[in-house]
Amino acid sequence: MNTVESKYIEKKAYLSRYSNERVLALREAATPVLEIPSKAEWARFMKGEATAFIPFLTKKCGLDFRGRILEIGAGRAWFSAELSKLPNVVDVITTDISPRLLKEHAPKTFEMLKANRAKITRMPGDFHKLDFPDNHFDYVVCSAVLVHAVNVVQVLREAKRMLKSGGRLVAIREPILPLAKLKSRAKKDQGRRASYTLGHYKELFKQAALPLEVWPVNLSSGFKYYLNKMVNGLTHARYVFVGTKRSRSAR
Repeated sequence: MNTVESKYIEKKAYLSRYSNERVLALREAATPVLEIPSKAEWARFMKGEATAFIPFLTKKCGLDFRGRILEIGAGRAWFSAELSKLPNVVDVITTDISPRLLKEHAPKTFEMLKANRAKITRMPGDFHKLDFPDNHFDYVVCSAVLVHAVNVVQVLREAKRMLKSGGRLVAIREPILPLAKLKSRAKKDQGRRASYTLGHYKELFKQAALPLEVWPVNLSSGFKYYLNKMVNGLTHARYVFVGTKRSRSAR
């Protein structure tokens, strides 16, 4: 694997009208990875779910990651790291509102996951408003990000603007309110800000005029696979959201 360090581009005055210095300070001070409260859990996540998600997305959801990819709200950027290893991916632009996460934590993730760092460029950016050209990316991806947007529809519209015709927005690991909530999950769910149901997300994508496909997530095997398949959406809710930018002729 290429050991060249990823490129970092310094940017100033990149906050949009939806964000401010207080939002940036909270992000800089927060635990870098949402829903991962300890180093031990983060290590388990990196060895398990982080490496399992790309095979799930390509084999189960039929996604063909290729070309130029943008990750928004990347944090420690494990998603970028995994995508960089795919042969048809040419460039990965990794953005987050926090320069600290991109400078200090993302390089450690790249090393741990053996990313193809020569493909990756890190730069600060506010996902509500980015300065990339229209029709520029083949994919825009994010992990546990949309729920933290001040204006989700604006984020979706911004992603749509930057996508090429036929390009896709892939959103994973969004906290989603299930139909029922077990007491045993209450403590685990504290602080996750799961404020949207599946129906809410469908409506948000509709408002952004971004046609949506929804895939249930199941990374387990054996008996646990069938158990998760039965209860997904009931006691917990895990889905992949795939929004596709239609060509003008298809509208």
